Amino acid sequence: MFLRRQLLKVIEWTDTRTDLICYKFPMNDRVEIMNGSQLIVREGQVALFVKEGKLADIFAPGRYKLNTPNLPILTTLMNWNKGFNSPFKCDVFFVNTTQFTGQKWGTANPFTMRDPEFGVIRIRGFGTYNFKVTDPKMLLLELLGARNEFTVANIREKLRSLITSSISDIIANSKYSAIDLSTKLKDFNAIARDALQPKFNNIGMQLTVFVVENISFPEEVERAIDSRSSVGILNDKMGSFVAMQQAQAMRDMSNNPAGFGGAMMGLGMMGNMGGGMAMNNVQDTNQGSGLATSPQAKSPAAAAPAAGGNFCKKCGTAISPGAKFCGGCGKKLDVIPSCSNCKIELKPGAKFCSGCGTKQ
Repeated sequence: MFLRRQLLKVIEWTDTRTDLICYKFPMNDRVEIMNGSQLIVREGQVALFVKEGKLADIFAPGRYKLNTPNLPILTTLMNWNKGFNSPFKCDVFFVNTTQFTGQKWGTANPFTMRDPEFGVIRIRGFGTYNFKVTDPKMLLLELLGARNEFTVANIREKLRSLITSSISDIIANSKYSAIDLSTKLKDFNAIARDALQPKFNNIGMQLTVFVVENISFPEEVERAIDSRSSVGILNDKMGSFVAMQQAQAMRDMSNNPAGFGGAMMGLGMMGNMGGGMAMNNVQDTNQGSGLATSPQAKSPAAAAPAAGGNFCKKCGTAISPGAKFCGGCGKKLDVIPSCSNCKIELKPGAKFCSGCGTKQ
């Protein structure tokens, strides 16, 4: 029985799917391409002609009339010495060359890195990447096989494995420590993209964007990083920090006279801590400049200011503002305010000392 052949007059790919990388134009046993057929290749596409498993001609975006001049390689394979007039069969593949964005990668298991500060640690990472096809011929030979279509899902696991298997070596070669890595992800992204690019080239693709969104460390390493960051922030602000804590303690004492003794002890400890750190900074500075420091200069107590204010007439204990009973002996107070500087008695409500002018 004679089966009439279907002759193709227009060959084009109009599918708008955003996840399709490669598409094989459908041609069954009765479909053939006629001489003078139109080939339409849109922007973001490349068309490939394959004859009996051999890649023949490649067409960039544009409109083509299929004839011998437009098919030089296929003409050789088909032995068309003087052009062709009869229909012929050939596989036609369309490849999407636009970017595929927002692809995710992540380490399924933690990997080991040697850190100069913390030793051998295990870390995890995840992020996103973009890629596109730059060598359709390589893609066809390496990945497509006998598929009629090739999607992002078909290659996602391969690309994720390619990234995660290389990331530990990339971190090691970058010479970044764990602390540096967590604060310089932007710089590391560029290093990682350049290091991964040769592996993408091997499958006909370009890694256009590579982003590390997060690097997670073991809990003990994260605590060490947080502690070190806190010390760095407070290093030159310890005096202000201690003063703030002392002011807060004074407010707490005024609201709870019964806890006066413990609060005063806390104030003393904070004062010593602030003074000690301040003197340590002075000592470090003097040592760096070659200056000697005396034992008196090294003593935190020598730098502690004298306390002033109101005192219990019975036991001499310092009285916090607004207290109605002495925190030392429990005596009901009949407090006469005195100057914190020259100790003379002040009138109730005075804001400045009448003797020395000190603000109260």
